[in-house]
Amino acid sequence: MDLNAEERYSRQILLSEIGKEGQKKLAEAKVLIVGVGGLGSPIALYLAGAGVGTIGVVDDDVVSLTNLHRQVLYDEHQIGQSKAICACERLQNMNSSITVCAYQERLSSENAHRLISGYDIIVDGTDNFAVRYVISDTCKLLGKTYVYGAICGLEGQVAVLNKGKATYRTLFPNETETMTMAHPGKQVVGVTPAVVGSVEASQVLQLICGYGNPLIDKLWTIDLNTLQSFVIDL
Repeated sequence: MDLNAEERYSRQILLSEIGKEGQKKLAEAKVLIVGVGGLGSPIALYLAGAGVGTIGVVDDDVVSLTNLHRQVLYDEHQIGQSKAICACERLQNMNSSITVCAYQERLSSENAHRLISGYDIIVDGTDNFAVRYVISDTCKLLGKTYVYGAICGLEGQVAVLNKGKATYRTLFPNETETMTMAHPGKQVVGVTPAVVGSVEASQVLQLICGYGNPLIDKLWTIDLNTLQSFVIDL
């Protein structure tokens, strides 16, 4: 580890859970974030800040005014621009020692193998049932870990899938039924994805550095209206 890295990451290196060895693991890790919106913004910012060596961001959308109350990667001057490109530039400016790759496309069954195969951990920043099935199935096929996250309004949940026995199909076993469910709606306050995305990022750090008890085969839920939180075995 070079001296600049020691200074940059000095506060987290002080943690026994990370230390210099953990920081080296972070530098060598490759993490793909699917969707850099409300959830993807805090995930990307904190992983880049922590020094994850290679970060990929997948998103085919552009920045809109309605994004800005929660998608903290972006600003007003970027409205109409590619989220993947803007996110890449922001993260690279934040930490020039890491590599950030932008994929201006929507993850699908056609490109999932190509996008996922080069990464160690895949992190969910989506809001789409179909894409989550594709991520989970591809991760299972390729032996990759899937950090799942979802939000609605003031509620959210996180799980580590495809690391133990549980997959996304453990949560939603009937794909046909799930795909016909009514969309939960677009209502959300900005702090919900901030909290849930930060927990997803925390799970990634735990998995890379090997500390604590990550949510493998467990589902964490939070209700920000009451601050009730539960961990459920899958």
